[in-house]
Amino acid sequence: MTEVDAGLWTTVADVAAALCLLAGAFLTFAAGVGVVRFPSLLARMHVVTKPQVLGLVLLLLALGLRVRSWSAVALLLLVVVFQLATAPVAAHLVSRAGFRTGKVDETGLHPNEMGEVPDDDPPASATSGPRAP
Repeated sequence: MTEVDAGLWTTVADVAAALCLLAGAFLTFAAGVGVVRFPSLLARMHVVTKPQVLGLVLLLLALGLRVRSWSAVALLLLVVVFQLATAPVAAHLVSRAGFRTGKVDETGLHPNEMGEVPDDDPPASATSGPRAP
């Protein structure tokens, strides 16, 4: 069995960290450009949450590969978990507030699930038929 030089693993980790850093920086930059370029609130909200979160995860992965300390990696993992838990909730609340205050163009929503149900349409439970005992 051949032993692998410790310097080789250091080099591989550094290259992987550099690639993750570049990819994360690109995604974060793309999220920033999307906020400026996209026309509607919902499109801007989408571009802020999706690539920005993945970009942050890649940046933190790069930092964890470069630092190589278990305590730092545990702290970075905690940051990732909180980011993944809070970003969708924040995006939902922003979109809901925008919808309720009239900042969202409703003509582009297909279907509008938050709108009023017309009187001539029966509720979904009434069309499903009788329930089995």
